[in-house]
Amino acid sequence: MIILKNQSENNKRNIHLGIDLWCKENTKVLAVLDGEIHSFKNNKNYGDYGPTIILKHQIKKEVFYTLYGHLSLKSIENIKIGDTVLQGNTIGYLGDSSVNGEYAPHLHFQIIRDLEDNFGDYPGVSSKENIAFYKNNCPNPNLLLKILN
Repeated sequence: MIILKNQSENNKRNIHLGIDLWCKENTKVLAVLDGEIHSFKNNKNYGDYGPTIILKHQIKKEVFYTLYGHLSLKSIENIKIGDTVLQGNTIGYLGDSSVNGEYAPHLHFQIIRDLEDNFGDYPGVSSKENIAFYKNNCPNPNLLLKILN
């Protein structure tokens, strides 16, 4: 029995892969780097991201992605895949709890090396069992944000 309990503990997805920035709804969300809209989607499941935008970036030969989750519905209304985004441009606004899985308004920001064919969505939490993969695939967001010591 203990082995089964430990196995289920290892399978729980409870290790956060991004950073949450708690702000008021309708706070502007700015692109952290130049890029383009890779995908966007309203992830409607309870506890999910709600409206989400994923930007594709390229620095020299390195391609990677940034995910902006818990946005307002308005943020994904008038954008198109391939739209160019410049660093510091407003890409959206924080949504309220009704569109972001009943969470208080905040931005979930995450860096992703390989989207693994995902579109407008990517796991934001990992289990202990899979954390080695996600630590490599989702670098520390503070590498770009530089807000934590």
